[in-house]
Amino acid sequence: MLAKLTSKNQLTLPKSVVAAVPPTEYFEVEVVDGRIVLTPVRVQKADAVRDKLAELGITEDDVADAVAWVRGRE
Repeated sequence: MLAKLTSKNQLTLPKSVVAAVPPTEYFEVEVVDGRIVLTPVRVQKADAVRDKLAELGITEDDVADAVAWVRGRE
């Protein structure tokens, strides 16, 4: 099966190839022995939460302190 690389470094995967793997939006891309290997990955929603917390400068200790504070009010 052929897939053409565009001038913008984009590939369109053949429908039959995409149908052979679980539905996914993201792929891990690596080069192995001169081959490009695409591995479907699921982005966890927890990762998005961690990214947002990091963006806001909130650490794991901050979250633990907040949870302890709330539990102390119960």
